[in-house]
Amino acid sequence: MHPIESEPGRAPGPETLRPLLPSPLHALTDDRFARRGVRLLLKRDDLVHPDLPGNKWRKLAPNVRAAVDRGCTTLLTFGGAYSNHLRATAAAGRLLGLSTIGVVRGHELADRPLNPSLRRCTADGMRLVFTDRSSYRRKAEPEVIEGLRERFGDFCLVPEGGSNALAVRGCADLGRELRGRADVVAVACGTGGTLAGLAAGLGPEAQAVGFPVLKGGFLGRETERLQTEAFGRRTGNWRLEDRFHCGGYARTSPELEAFAGDFTERHGLAVDLVYVAKMLHGLTTLVTEGAFTPGTTVAAVVTGPVAGAGG
Repeated sequence: MHPIESEPGRAPGPETLRPLLPSPLHALTDDRFARRGVRLLLKRDDLVHPDLPGNKWRKLAPNVRAAVDRGCTTLLTFGGAYSNHLRATAAAGRLLGLSTIGVVRGHELADRPLNPSLRRCTADGMRLVFTDRSSYRRKAEPEVIEGLRERFGDFCLVPEGGSNALAVRGCADLGRELRGRADVVAVACGTGGTLAGLAAGLGPEAQAVGFPVLKGGFLGRETERLQTEAFGRRTGNWRLEDRFHCGGYARTSPELEAFAGDFTERHGLAVDLVYVAKMLHGLTTLVTEGAFTPGTTVAAVVTGPVAGAGG
């Protein structure tokens, strides 16, 4: 998505966020790939915007555009205690002068000190509302949304992870930026929205491989649902690799931690353990297993901030 030109007298829109597009694409020398005759590229989507890196900008920008066009002044969304999406929504609100409300999974968290991620949200002006996990699972039900409107007044709803038809169409630009540059594109998956758009933008000539970061086996259905909502049908060439989530969201293992440390030593890039490290570990494992024929060019999308970035 290219920056939107603002009109005289028009309220601030996503152009205010000043993204760096297309995001950089760098070749990486890694002997584990070279031994198999596979070329590795890093798509540095984490550099799109300092406060809304990677897929967060690509998902939020079209949703913010729609909200501003409707005259909406408040965004409400959902997320866990360490949600990058909550942080990005709060940052977008600060930059655009919009009020933001974050519904956080885990009522017990209300009695604890805020973690660095939630502190960043409040510093950017987000109002945090903690809810029990049972209620959180019902967040998409009409009566739950109506209850939130009765409590907080009118707002534009952005779904958990920002994944909806608008976001999927925004992420299709990521695929278009990689057309003709790679045979396989790997991406970490939380809600399926980035994979859905990426695959559509790539077209059928290249394959998108999604690496779920949480267990459950639902992402295939959800990705297909999002594509149908955005494009009317399943589209693109994509699949999921479900072996590398380490047991659930934000869970790690000694093997994953060792891999991430080794990757940092090799390439000078400290990747986060929640998303990017799981994708890179899975991709490297597939390469060493011989999953890709010699001569294949593989692009790995760095969808979020590097480890330690942004607090």
